[in-house]
Amino acid sequence: MSRTARTVEPRRKITPPMLSERWGVDVVKIMAFIRSGELRAINAASPGCNQRPRYSIDEADIADFERRREARPAPKLPPRRRRERSGADDYY
Repeated sequence: MSRTARTVEPRRKITPPMLSERWGVDVVKIMAFIRSGELRAINAASPGCNQRPRYSIDEADIADFERRREARPAPKLPPRRRRERSGADDYY
């Protein structure tokens, strides 16, 4: 029985500053998405060293985030009905 080696293609990862430049938003906004859990990222900083987080974001996670947040056309609302006026005008 032979074992076949499974090669895993490395996924492309980008940093929050790179993503903020791509989207045209501030890095603070990207960090807020990561902290809220809306955008998945991994912390590449060494554990236990009290370093600031060094996030890497996978391209697949970015695509998933964009798919969930894409703009959709507003639903069409029925035309508004105007109030019917009574036949007589009231002047005091």
